[in-house]
Amino acid sequence: MLQKKICMLGGFSVGKTSLVRRFVQSIFSETYLTTVGVKIDKKSVVLPDKTVDLILWDLAGEDDIGSFRVSYVRGATGLVLVVDGTRAATLAAALTLRERVEAEFGAMPFVLLFNKSDLVDKWVIPDSEIDDLRQRGWQVYLTSALTGEHVDDAFLQLATMVTK
Repeated sequence: MLQKKICMLGGFSVGKTSLVRRFVQSIFSETYLTTVGVKIDKKSVVLPDKTVDLILWDLAGEDDIGSFRVSYVRGATGLVLVVDGTRAATLAAALTLRERVEAEFGAMPFVLLFNKSDLVDKWVIPDSEIDDLRQRGWQVYLTSALTGEHVDDAFLQLATMVTK
């Protein structure tokens, strides 16, 4: 059985834990729980040619990127970068976290999730900015932990990427 460590990275309160719960348990809770340190979950994913266990490391959100503990990422084979579409600053935070991880461990597969797509009336990140990231060849998804929109798609894409 293949096992792959995946780290969830993003600013404070972007929805990392909610996305993991939606993917692993197919549930959403309105109750907000701050992740302290790291929370680890596992889900088996069946791909066309293999089954892989994704070991999901849900890291505490960081708005102060300077305090981010890069050591938690050691051994990871992929990243889920999470941005809150209703807060523009969380995009810069996610991109900075990716840069720090890559500086320490080298490039690794990642998906970029713009979460909270259900809050269309509060969305602040322009489509053009998202399109620019897609033009780089990045795997970008507009997700909603509340509705489940594109959550499974994103994790399945990353599972495919880390098993190549």
